Amino acid sequence: MGSLLRSVSGIRWGELRDATGAAADGIPPLLSRIAYGDEATARIAIDDLGDAICALGFVVGEATAPTVPFLLELAGSPHVACKAELLDLLGSIYQTDPWHSAAGAAQVRDHDAGRQRQSGWEAAARTAVYAGRSIIEGVASSVRPEDATPARKLLQVMDGTLPRPKS
Repeated sequence: MGSLLRSVSGIRWGELRDATGAAADGIPPLLSRIAYGDEATARIAIDDLGDAICALGFVVGEATAPTVPFLLELAGSPHVACKAELLDLLGSIYQTDPWHSAAGAAQVRDHDAGRQRQSGWEAAARTAVYAGRSIIEGVASSVRPEDATPARKLLQVMDGTLPRPKS
């Protein structure tokens, strides 16, 4: 895949599913289009990737957390277009928790394995975004306001100074 995304092949995508089906069928090619495509191609790929790993803007899946480090890598790369869109997607991923909230509000029973699994995916995805904080801080210090503004907004959400939307 080039110098960017070198470790994409190290993920067992064939064992993961996203909202559209097998992660191997969509995620690696979409990441490649974001990294190496022109701005229009990258925008479409980010939108398609969002549908796959953060469906409806708030539903993550098992392939989300493994994808986040690559989104962070792309957002931190000086040559990748559409950083604002990447940061918005990372923000959506970070803010997801409808299943976690539902699990906390209701007593989760052993037969609610799907809810527990979904809640675990949300926690893993948030943790993965938070692990890339230094990259987000780097983008927030950019002289380009179109990149810095969404990064600062994400940092505010991560710090709890910007309220998370209600689900």
